Amino acid sequence: MALSPTSSRPRKQYLAVSNAPPVYSSADELNAYFGEFGGCFVAETLIQAHHDLINAYVKATQDPSFREELEQLGRDYIGRPTPLYHAKRLTAHAHGAQIWLKREDLAHTGAHKINNALGQAVLAKRLGKTRIIAETGAGQHGVATATACALLGIDCVVYMGYVDTQRQSLNVFRMKMLGAKVIAVKSGSQTLKDAVNEAIRDWVTNVHDTHYIIGSAIGPHPFPTIVRDFQAIIGREIKAQLQEEIGRLPDAIVACVGGGSNAIGMFHPFVKDNEVAIYGVEAGGDGVDTPRHSSTLLGGRLGVLHGTKTYVMQDLAGQVIETHSVSAGLDYAGVGPEHAFLKDSGRATYVSVTDKEALEAFQLLSQREGIIPALESAHAVHFGVKLASTLSPDQVVVINVSGRGDKDMLQVAKELGVNLNDDLTDN
Repeated sequence: MALSPTSSRPRKQYLAVSNAPPVYSSADELNAYFGEFGGCFVAETLIQAHHDLINAYVKATQDPSFREELEQLGRDYIGRPTPLYHAKRLTAHAHGAQIWLKREDLAHTGAHKINNALGQAVLAKRLGKTRIIAETGAGQHGVATATACALLGIDCVVYMGYVDTQRQSLNVFRMKMLGAKVIAVKSGSQTLKDAVNEAIRDWVTNVHDTHYIIGSAIGPHPFPTIVRDFQAIIGREIKAQLQEEIGRLPDAIVACVGGGSNAIGMFHPFVKDNEVAIYGVEAGGDGVDTPRHSSTLLGGRLGVLHGTKTYVMQDLAGQVIETHSVSAGLDYAGVGPEHAFLKDSGRATYVSVTDKEALEAFQLLSQREGIIPALESAHAVHFGVKLASTLSPDQVVVINVSGRGDKDMLQVAKELGVNLNDDLTDN
């Protein structure tokens, strides 16, 4: 059997792609703003904790033992590098560009969230913290944080909106199995925004012994930068892997955006490569022309939410409004400040995908490639396939499959009107 050009080429393990963050020589290098977006709008009681975190992070990036620990954990525990997979049947379906999938769903715990959770947990241990708190929407960040805490022997508390605990009950059980305490938040819309609120209240009260691992590229400085740094391994690996496979950069990269950690991790290494088009896909819910969506960059206004200046889903009085998405992980009223900057600067393009379209893409990828994506990732898959269909066969689109869909099966069954108590066999 004749070998294809890619299969005949010697394979590398890509371990030369560092899993550690960049080295910072001083705190001044961690810019608090991305253009006009970002900043650190927090209670006075948290100011010192933020200064301590900045200084500890800068020192950690300079410490060879910290960097070596992250390299070892990335390789042996998370399972990096994650594969870059040529989705040939999905490509054939699109009748256009070649579609490649970055398989973050194959990382330990089933999503990209472990990259940041483990990195911050190691950092928290260096700070002498004995307790870690986190917020979670879809539950993947909660699972990743609980996993990191179990590994390192640190107490873990996860805040999760009550609505999300109901639609992501499997992840609630996973967190508890890992030894975490899961607190259902029943205030407000009982979703991710409210979970963040409660986590911040906890941190204000217990800042002396507690580190807050924010799960997305949101929140006050330096969190958007730290989260991006730990997630940027995604984009760096894509560059190295695609160079090995086809000898060049992609024509376009696509990722879903809620708070935006998987996306900024994919985008950041490509920002200076102007020949690469960058697309972020927000949750369109019932449509951005309706009140039920989470497309903050398309429908939000400039404001301050959870300590950072960014686009926010708010009314004319500045009150945060309820958002909606079939995907718990994208159901958030804000967005990372670096995404706001990329949008306003024109470097990245942000679009929306509806619940219906995401569910279609969920089934499409499952049935075409045998890969069941998270509902969050399904938003990126839908747009990525649509984009590929407008391009030529010699062009390349990379889609970030940020997580796997095991957690979403009950939700998808409900959305599709399937009763799992029925006999689902075909005989």
